[in-house]
Amino acid sequence: MIRVTRSAVIDAPIERVWAVLRDFNSHTAWHPVVAESEIEGGEPSDQIGCVRRFTLRDGNRIREQLLALSDREHISTYCILDASVPLRRYVATLQLKRVTDGERTFWHWQSTFDAPPGRERELADMVGTGVYEGGFEGLRAYLRRSRHAPDRAAAAGRAVAAGEAMPAQGVVVSAFGGPEVLRLQSLPARPPGPGEVRIRQTAVGVNYIDVYVRAGLYRLIEPPAALGMEAAGVVVDVGDGVAHLLPGDRVAYACTPPGAYVGARTMPADQVVVLPDDVDEETAAALMLKGMTAAYLLHRTHRVRAGETVLVHAAAGGVGLFLCQWAKALGAKVIGTVSTDEKARRARANGCELPLVGRDYRFAPAVKAATNGRGADVIYDGLGRAGMEENLEALALCGHWVSYGQASGPLPPIGPEALAAKSLTLSRPVVFHYTAERAALNEIAQQTFEALRAGVIRVEVRHRYPLAAAAEAHRDLEARRTTGPLVLLP
Repeated sequence: MIRVTRSAVIDAPIERVWAVLRDFNSHTAWHPVVAESEIEGGEPSDQIGCVRRFTLRDGNRIREQLLALSDREHISTYCILDASVPLRRYVATLQLKRVTDGERTFWHWQSTFDAPPGRERELADMVGTGVYEGGFEGLRAYLRRSRHAPDRAAAAGRAVAAGEAMPAQGVVVSAFGGPEVLRLQSLPARPPGPGEVRIRQTAVGVNYIDVYVRAGLYRLIEPPAALGMEAAGVVVDVGDGVAHLLPGDRVAYACTPPGAYVGARTMPADQVVVLPDDVDEETAAALMLKGMTAAYLLHRTHRVRAGETVLVHAAAGGVGLFLCQWAKALGAKVIGTVSTDEKARRARANGCELPLVGRDYRFAPAVKAATNGRGADVIYDGLGRAGMEENLEALALCGHWVSYGQASGPLPPIGPEALAAKSLTLSRPVVFHYTAERAALNEIAQQTFEALRAGVIRVEVRHRYPLAAAAEAHRDLEARRTTGPLVLLP
């Protein structure tokens, strides 16, 4: 029995590498020796037992079966069923491990097989050098292309034939409930109609509003239906009447209705913006909804002025970090609430002058103490019900309570007398109202991109999950195990 092993370090986070390799039919996109491939019977490409039939560029044909797949251990095992190359009883396993710095991946690839007498060295070299080492280099090149500047012609060239649906998978809510109701299934993307665009998605943003929708708190879908408000990718084709987008354009969006947890999507083109060359797709998927939310909250709902005191709840969260960074740049004094010491350190590093640590929603006395009894001029509140009484107490006279989320539950009715006690203002804004008109969408998106370019806001994606692991992402988000943006990788 011949054993071949090869290892390499890939300059990309393990989640990004695994999102590609867990797809049993992805090798046509990145492996230089694979010419064409398909999954037999139209089965999902991550289903145990599925069979891929492919042709190598030298003309050889191979059928392989997926034997095991572990998203937790990042392991894939497969075997050859039959091939024109005499690799007998071939079984291979690839495993990924996170390099300690968190931004690189160790990839180990090994196989065992028998070969005809006299051809052992030839076939071992073919597997080790041509397949494994060639695969390492091919994936490195693929990741560089997809992260920075995908070739317009190549992206358009992968488009399906006109009038055909594009095979894709998506995560749907099977019934309203907890993370366990999320299911991965086939969701082909239909051809675009007039005013529509079809996008091959490369990164999907996860937001707390997705939790509200999944639970049925926001009835924006009727199960079974896909989740998600935010994603980025590459335009495949456009329908009649679409002039601002072309096949191959790198684009992003953040809008209703939900439906972003998919590998490909057809949607209205007027809610899609072209990405600047200096913003990659993963950054865009982490930025669009949360970044534009910060932009309208700080510049439209309440225009923050230098010298104001701003209280940001969930200051180490996706929106919270952007609010802290941007408010500090505007000259405000930023106070934030967080649930752990680690999150406090992260909030402080991103512009929060005074992080308040606690899980009991008791923050008003500390805010008053930090402002000589005056209170906060504005509170940006994504908490909802649990912080209501403390918010009223923590606000200064004529203060502004901006309630843009309800992670702890919806606010109960608030009578005018509660606001009149300090001449307070309460706003309940929704980002999609601010971006409903295309001109306003472009203005807020460009303002967000400019803030990123100027270093006013920074995107650091620490939490990446394969699309199939969306339920795990939701569990982590709801359990407060995350800081900053979460991204799903189709």
